[in-house]
Amino acid sequence: MSSKLKIFTNGFVRENPLLVLNIGLCSSLGVTTSVFNGLGMGMGMTFVLLMSEIVISLFRKKIPSSVRLPIFIVIIAAFTTIVQLVLNAYVESLYEALGVFLPLIVVNCIIMGRVEAFASKNTLGDSVLDALGMGLGYTIVLVLISLCREVLGGGTIMAGTALKADIIPESFRIGIFNSAPGGFLVFGFLAALVQGLKIRKAEKEKRKIKIEEPGCAACKLACPNRGKTDAECVTDASGEASK
Repeated sequence: MSSKLKIFTNGFVRENPLLVLNIGLCSSLGVTTSVFNGLGMGMGMTFVLLMSEIVISLFRKKIPSSVRLPIFIVIIAAFTTIVQLVLNAYVESLYEALGVFLPLIVVNCIIMGRVEAFASKNTLGDSVLDALGMGLGYTIVLVLISLCREVLGGGTIMAGTALKADIIPESFRIGIFNSAPGGFLVFGFLAALVQGLKIRKAEKEKRKIKIEEPGCAACKLACPNRGKTDAECVTDASGEASK
């Protein structure tokens, strides 16, 4: 896998901000009661992360290290304000549904962590790939959590939009998925699934390496001193050296 592709796909599984790094959980569990909310939050986060990494990567050599954190926060806050104004003007229902979690993007650990750990140390191209990968990975997990909670808890999909559809009758809906414990439950199952896949992959690679390595029996058969004592091997080695 090329280095560029590895940077882009890092946020999908290996370093997924929610399921692996376990950061930014507050907003992910607070807004994922519907797919519409989860998708909107993911897109907003991805935009802020992408634009923040672009600006910080471009000016990384000009930003004094002593004041880098306040500067990072100001940059992130500027793009978060843009997202707020756009949603308030054109998607008011989503703006109201996200509530306080929208302005809290400014202090979201995912964005602050990536601009500090990656954008401030890497080129523009790599920073763009990192932001897109992390943003997409975050959005995918939000949509998966939202989908499970909305279908099982509300019995609908895409509630709050013209595409709303009823899937499960009201008598079969599980109300706990509309509350915080339901969000933690879905998140826990997804995190366990990812960890299980990682463990399985590691064990598979370990078995592959073990099969490819030559065993002790093969080494002994190939050894020219097979069957000789240690003293005889030392004597033979000395004789070869003198020749």
